[in-house]
Amino acid sequence: MSRRLRYQVAVSLDGFIAGPNGEADWIVMDPSIDFGALLKEFDTAVMGRKTYEVVTAHGGHGAMPGLEVVVFSRSLPPSRHQGVRIVNDDPREVVAELKAKSGRDIWLFGGGALFRSLLDAGLVDTVELAVIPVLLGSGVPLLPPGGTTKLVLADQKTLPTSGIVALSYSVPGGAGPAPRIRYIKTRRSKPKKKQSSHVGKSVPSPRRKASTKRGGVRSRPRRAG
Repeated sequence: MSRRLRYQVAVSLDGFIAGPNGEADWIVMDPSIDFGALLKEFDTAVMGRKTYEVVTAHGGHGAMPGLEVVVFSRSLPPSRHQGVRIVNDDPREVVAELKAKSGRDIWLFGGGALFRSLLDAGLVDTVELAVIPVLLGSGVPLLPPGGTTKLVLADQKTLPTSGIVALSYSVPGGAGPAPRIRYIKTRRSKPKKKQSSHVGKSVPSPRRKASTKRGGVRSRPRRAG
């Protein structure tokens, strides 16, 4: 089966993946989300130049632990850093080649314009959203205007602490169904100890039960005759 290209992204309730200037400070960090487990589902991440610049704004080359990062840009020169490759090639051709190779799934990290291009090319297999309970009012949209695509719900989870709603959708005709949401830790309640049915009850002695009593005093049985 072909590797899946999965658009996995945080989005505001009004449909933005970043603020007007690429801000991401509105994204809530919920302790029940296991980012280590999420990363293990992929071995490659692809992103556009604008997303790459947001990722590298605080230093570094945008490397992600255990993943090969491919950045698509028309303005940045082609280069290769540790774990990061910047290319000027057509994203549709590069992603099609990546999907044909063996390996884990491919994380479509962003942004919206790259998502639109690859979706229109029939290369996106899943849309997986972490809906953050905030209204930004403006910013970078989840998806630029274009054609309509119907999705099929595969899984959903609500995180009570933060109010985040995680959604997993399959794109019809894609490579397999969308995965179940497994990167969210669930709290297991401790099993209650079973109380013994004999606690607080007196158990009669078999010997005492066999004896006869008169007025609470033990007596011997009378001899016949």
